[in-house]
Amino acid sequence: MSAPSISSNINSSFNEFKLDPNVLKFNQISIISGILLAAILGQWWIVALIAAVMLAGTFNPNLAAFKRIYSSFVRPALKLPVNLQDDDPRAHNFAQGVGGVFLLAATLAFVLGLSVVGWVLSAIVVALATLNLTTNICVGCFMYFQLRMFQARLRA
Repeated sequence: MSAPSISSNINSSFNEFKLDPNVLKFNQISIISGILLAAILGQWWIVALIAAVMLAGTFNPNLAAFKRIYSSFVRPALKLPVNLQDDDPRAHNFAQGVGGVFLLAATLAFVLGLSVVGWVLSAIVVALATLNLTTNICVGCFMYFQLRMFQARLRA
């Protein structure tokens, strides 16, 4: 099943969307931990791997490795219930894509020998994922909804 496009009907009912915030939290923890591990070990290829995981999951939710690990292994092992809540997964998917693009740019910087730029871009992803994890403020989601409102204004 592919992710709904950003140009989907802007007037669709919000209540038709549900997701488990625990899946998102595990995804954020995995991204943060992976990037911090990469920085501690000085191994930028880990950043590249996380970028690939994030972008693959953005374009095909079935390839969202961290989310699948949670749903297939962590949740059953810990006997955690599914906690579906009203929320639009498209916004979170968009936010993940933005983070993936930042990490892709970081990877390019590393390849070009611009390590400081690569680590700064990686740190931005860590900071925004941490903000979302700790406060539920999703900057990428905000960007998504602003883009949707802009698209609606263009059509009006």
